[in-house]
Amino acid sequence: MAEKYVVGIDLGGTKIYTALADLKGRLLAEVQVPTGASGGMKQVLGRMTETVKTVQGQAGVSGQPLCIGVGAPGMVDAQRGFIFFAPNLGWHDVPLAELMEKELAVPVRLDNDANLAALGENVYGAGQGTTEMIYVTVSTGVGGGLILNGNLYQGAAGGAGEIGHMILEPDGPQCTCGSRGCLEALSSGTAMARRAVELVEAGHGRAVLALAGGEKKRITSRTVARAAADGDPEAAEIIGSAARYLGIGLVNLVNLLHPELIVLGGGVMQIGEPIWSGIRREIDSRALEVAKKKLRLAPARLGARAGVMGAAALACNAII
Repeated sequence: MAEKYVVGIDLGGTKIYTALADLKGRLLAEVQVPTGASGGMKQVLGRMTETVKTVQGQAGVSGQPLCIGVGAPGMVDAQRGFIFFAPNLGWHDVPLAELMEKELAVPVRLDNDANLAALGENVYGAGQGTTEMIYVTVSTGVGGGLILNGNLYQGAAGGAGEIGHMILEPDGPQCTCGSRGCLEALSSGTAMARRAVELVEAGHGRAVLALAGGEKKRITSRTVARAAADGDPEAAEIIGSAARYLGIGLVNLVNLLHPELIVLGGGVMQIGEPIWSGIRREIDSRALEVAKKKLRLAPARLGARAGVMGAAALACNAII
């Protein structure tokens, strides 16, 4: 079968998710393989190349894709196709788009993975039909993307949308980016687990520790959520604090950008109403009236496919 198609790749710290799509965004084949980051950049690049061949074989297509879109974690210069720093991969200064183009002889477009999840939700998911949208994913970290005037906003340096690194507490906890008091360091799943461990080390947090089998190293945000659901007030306070900071961070974005929609995804949002109600409370009480007048909040629809579908959308946009 010969037809026009693109490939989207969601490159993560633990897995590579690759999909082949037609120009309407319909996924015709998809595959996931371990990233194997410990084997080095060349090994990861080889695995990415193999996944492209795999989905081509699954879909039974002939010829090369018109374009390949790649979403990568970390600090990315989308205009140059360059990864400055990807801590989950251990990469510094990698010209990923150029390297892949040499391997596959196909145009490659690169962007931050959260930006492409935003694009995926805007084009195919919860944000369809909106031109002013903010996407936020809250899981191990906090990421996001901005759709402004109907387009993915990348900024002058090509890496805009680092929502998780807004500073809310200048002297707050250390963040992975090197700064302190970032939204990610205050409200991510990792931050919730860290706070629970700190409670245990201070002689508290018994309910959380019990659910972790008595081993503090096994405490995660899910452990905290389970303890809160069982009625533990300490766990509920951790979740409430994370929700409060998320809400304050979103208030800053709402007042600045006046979006019509905020799409929220990621594992932490699966905690449910304790997170959602905390966010709504902060927006209701703090956001400017004119800014929140037309604002809606919505859960993400695409789940784990948001990034790979956004990567496919990026590839489609590059050839239109």
